[in-house]
Amino acid sequence: MMTTLQANPLPDDLDRALLVGRVWRTGANEGPAVVAVRGGRLVDITRHAPTVADLFERSDLLAIAGSAEGEDLGDVHVLMDAALRGEAGANGIRLLAPCDLQAIKAAGVTFAVSLLERVIEEQAKGDPSRAVALREQLQATIGTDLSDIVPGSEASARLKTELSARGLWSQYMEVGIGPDAEVFTKSQPMSSVGHGADIGLHPTSHWNNPEPEIVLAVNSRAEIVGATLGNDVNLRDIEGRSALLLGKAKDNNGSCSIGPFVRLFDDTYTLDTLRECEVNMLIEGVDDGFILEGSSRMREISRDPLDLVAQTCGAHHQYPDGFMLFLGTMFSPIKDRDAEGGGFTHHLGDKVGISTPSLGTLVNTVQRSDAITPWTFGVRALYANLAQRGLLVQK
Repeated sequence: MMTTLQANPLPDDLDRALLVGRVWRTGANEGPAVVAVRGGRLVDITRHAPTVADLFERSDLLAIAGSAEGEDLGDVHVLMDAALRGEAGANGIRLLAPCDLQAIKAAGVTFAVSLLERVIEEQAKGDPSRAVALREQLQATIGTDLSDIVPGSEASARLKTELSARGLWSQYMEVGIGPDAEVFTKSQPMSSVGHGADIGLHPTSHWNNPEPEIVLAVNSRAEIVGATLGNDVNLRDIEGRSALLLGKAKDNNGSCSIGPFVRLFDDTYTLDTLRECEVNMLIEGVDDGFILEGSSRMREISRDPLDLVAQTCGAHHQYPDGFMLFLGTMFSPIKDRDAEGGGFTHHLGDKVGISTPSLGTLVNTVQRSDAITPWTFGVRALYANLAQRGLLVQK
C-alpha cells in the first residue's frame, strides 16, 4: 500500500493537464499569487488575473493558463514536497488553496451509502455506540437499494409515502431522494486550506471523519471551468445532535481543505471524465498505526454535477465571484478503531490522503481547530495587498 506521503500529488498525465492555483510569495512581491503549472514549472500569471476568481471569468482562460507570459517560480515538485513537510519551497514560496474570492458551497447526501449514515447519525443523536444497531435495523427495514432511486421521481415519492407510514422518514431522506438537493455554505471565501496544511476538528467533537470529494470550480455565469479535490471535514456527533448545528459541524478553522490545484476543463479533461472517476482515500494513524481505505465512484452519484450546479446558482441565486462546489461523498467509515462497536473517529495527527489519477493527491494532517494557525488573511487583507503591489489596475 502506498502511504499518503508517497502518493503523487500531481495528475498522472501532468504533461497534458492544465493546472492553476495559488501560492504565497515572499520578498518584494509578498502576498498571494495566481500560478499555472507548465512543464513541471510554476509560472506566476498574477499580472493577467489578480485573483483566481478573476481568472475564471476570462473568456481566454485556457490561453492565459496555458501560455500567457509570467515569471518562472521554480519546480512544482519541490513545492509539493515542501508542502508535505509543512515548509516553504524555493524562495520562501508556500502552496495555498487554489481558490480565493469564491463562495464555498457543498452538496450533501448525494450518495445512497452516505444517506443511510446520515439517517443513523440523526437517530443516534450524536452517540456513536448506537450506530451498529441502528444500521442493522435500517438496512433490514428499508430493504431496497436507494442508489436505484432517482431523486424527485415517482418511485422516490412512493418510497417516501411508505417510509413515512413506518415512521422512518428523515430530513436526510428528503434531500437524498427528494426533488431538492441539500446545498449549504461549507466555509467562507479565503478560509480554505490547501495541500499539506493542518485541518481542524472542533475541540468538542468526539465522533468525526474526513469526506473525500470532487470539488467543481464554477464562475459567475454558472460555467464549470474545472475541478479539484476536497476534504469536507465532518463532525458526526455535532450534526447528529441536530441538523440545525450544521454550521458548527461544518464551518470551523481549517475545516475545509481544497487542492492541490484546479484542473481546467479542456479537450483532455472534461465533465464526462469527472463523471467516471473514482476518488480514493487513505487515513493513517500516527499514534496507533490505524489504516483505513475507502473510495467514492462518481458514477454512483444520485444527482448529476450539472443538476447540482443548477440547484446552486441561477435566477434564484447569483454568485458574482463564482463558487467552489463540493459534490458529496459515498464514504462513511464504520470500521471500529478505539472500541468494538465504536466505529471510526479521527485521532489528532492522522494523515488523510484524497486522490484520483487525473487530479493528483490532497494530503492533510488532522489537528484541533483551536490549535492550528488562525485564519487572519481575508478579503480586506487580500485587496490591501493587491493594491500595494499595483495589481488592481483596470485593463
